[in-house]
Amino acid sequence: MSYPAVLDLFAGAGGLSLGFEQAGFHVHTAIECDAWAAETLRRNHTRTQVVQKDIAEITDKEVRTLSSAVRYVGVIGGPPCQGFSHSNIVKRDPRDPRNSMFQHFARFVSLIRPDFFLIENVPGLLRTNLATGQPAIEVIDQCFRDIGYRTHRCLLGAEAFGVPQIRERLFILGTLGCALEHPMPSPTHSGVAQGQLPLLGASDQSLEAITLWDAISDLPDLEAGEGSSPSRYTGLPETEYQRVMRNGSEALWNHVAMKHTKRIVERFKQISFGESQSDVVDEYAPRVRSNGHLISRKRYDQNNRRLHPDRPSHTIPASFYANFVHPFQHRNFTPREGARLQSFPDTYVFCGKPTVVSHKLLTREGRMAERHLCQYAQIGNAVPPILARAVAANIAKQMGY
Repeated sequence: MSYPAVLDLFAGAGGLSLGFEQAGFHVHTAIECDAWAAETLRRNHTRTQVVQKDIAEITDKEVRTLSSAVRYVGVIGGPPCQGFSHSNIVKRDPRDPRNSMFQHFARFVSLIRPDFFLIENVPGLLRTNLATGQPAIEVIDQCFRDIGYRTHRCLLGAEAFGVPQIRERLFILGTLGCALEHPMPSPTHSGVAQGQLPLLGASDQSLEAITLWDAISDLPDLEAGEGSSPSRYTGLPETEYQRVMRNGSEALWNHVAMKHTKRIVERFKQISFGESQSDVVDEYAPRVRSNGHLISRKRYDQNNRRLHPDRPSHTIPASFYANFVHPFQHRNFTPREGARLQSFPDTYVFCGKPTVVSHKLLTREGRMAERHLCQYAQIGNAVPPILARAVAANIAKQMGY
């Protein structure tokens, strides 16, 4: 049996690829420039040709060669979004060269002429103007209309599709010459958990949102600095979500806790559900880096926030190793816990180191060869596979694959 082939650009760790595979597509080729993310792709997508290269360095001739042996029905991907991110809204520069990656995505689409393309990005793209003053989204739409594609765009919340995380993302779907009656999938989960408001579009028959504890309660307890990879489960799955995430796996990968000083562990003990390091008394507050005796006056409420177990998780960012504290254990989340909240199955192994030195520091010191996407960044940057599967399955249904 043949499966419709797609090309994944800016593939990262493969969340979008995995969702499309789960929906019945064949990810024939994935292009990713980061060495560790590419290693993750090769480890988990053995039927996919992984090209580790900067998309800007791939010539038109190479694109034509790439598509000469296979017909791609779709081109999918998430062009780098840091320039459009809400978390970067103060420093956002419309001339950020990472934003120009959309032009390379469009170049591939123009040369390959697939039936459809799908772009995933952050909602901030809808509020971004280019250096010319034009809204970025209008320029992107026009770019694809000029090469014959109709575009549909929609904001989708991952929690509305069974992902245990509140994560809103923008999807831009383009179709060659035809309009779709229902370009985006309908929510399957209500988003109602512990008093939260129902999600727009959810029906009365929707399932309840998957909570953080629904997702990770079966994973072995770890103190700071504990854990090994691979390791073993210590109990049976406690929820249907956990059973699905285990996916028949006997080994547990990437479940290793970060090392914390005793003082940081004591700080975590003072933080209750919904609170962060900004709520602790001075005795446990962060200190000035240049003078360990002085209490820092800078408190960031997005750092070290203890999440509620009975609600979907906050959005998992690339820096979630520092953003969140486990509901009951006095440490940050492990990569595997983050992967569970992103809906990656336990059989999916993340390669490379768990964390790396700040990319800003590496750039400042000229250590560019050490700039890689660590496990936490790969997980936080990914499209949740369950959300990707819902979008892909709807495309397959609407387009008759």
